[in-house]
Amino acid sequence: MARKSPPPTVQPKVHLTAEQLQKGIDRLEQRITDLDAFDLNTLKSGTSPELQVLERSIEDTLERCFGVNTTAANRYKEAYELHYQVMVWVSGMPEPNYKARTKEKIEEARALLGQAINALKTDLEDLEPSIVTPATNARPTTDSSRVFLVHGHDDAVRETVARFLEKLGLQVIILHEQANGGRTIIEKIEHHSDVGMAVVLLTPDDVGGKAGGQMEPRVRQNVLLELGYFMGVLGRQKVCALRSGKVEIPTDFAGVVWTEMAGEWKTAIARELKAAGYDIDWNKVMS
Repeated sequence: MARKSPPPTVQPKVHLTAEQLQKGIDRLEQRITDLDAFDLNTLKSGTSPELQVLERSIEDTLERCFGVNTTAANRYKEAYELHYQVMVWVSGMPEPNYKARTKEKIEEARALLGQAINALKTDLEDLEPSIVTPATNARPTTDSSRVFLVHGHDDAVRETVARFLEKLGLQVIILHEQANGGRTIIEKIEHHSDVGMAVVLLTPDDVGGKAGGQMEPRVRQNVLLELGYFMGVLGRQKVCALRSGKVEIPTDFAGVVWTEMAGEWKTAIARELKAAGYDIDWNKVMS
């Protein structure tokens, strides 16, 4: 007679740093945004590749935040069980209400992720100030109604992105439009760095290459400098770049969100703004 395997031992709670907790909150908020954006019309007989990807994305995010087989992980695991067990009629056709059932599963998942976010926020509040890293303390207070727009010489791209951000009700900080006040350029950047996100435009304004090699389109050096500055001040998760045209992406750029300025670039930026704490009106994004 085969022996039953003992149930897996529940693992201890995962303890995260303040920075890890904040990243977890941001990622879970992004998963809620993904749930809201899911199109039920992609479902065929109760499933779709998009739904499967969404499940795995939620599962991965929850594992990063709560580990595997911990009490918290087990509490929220139904958030990535989005598939409804489709009933098949005698005729061989799937149950006609599978879309409505899947919508209910998505709503339940949304509520669970909201609970998970509140749990991480509580852990973040419970951390003693001494635990917070010096880098976190050194960051200036950020304003989630302002966005710093880093740009090169492509005025058309700059104006297109700036007008879109303004349509969302955000104040766009463009350096040359700000008063000098006797400050150097780097001092002006520091003065206006109290923003919730920096949007960096990667446009092919210069050319360069290895000595003796082929010259290739490149981003202006001041754009790369400001990109690195905001990565350090705001953190990589609050720097979003748009690439317009054929231009080389720096090899040290790994970990920073970037997207092509084509297709659904407006939706991509809006999602990153939402994850960074901005209040986004999706009707304005789609209009």
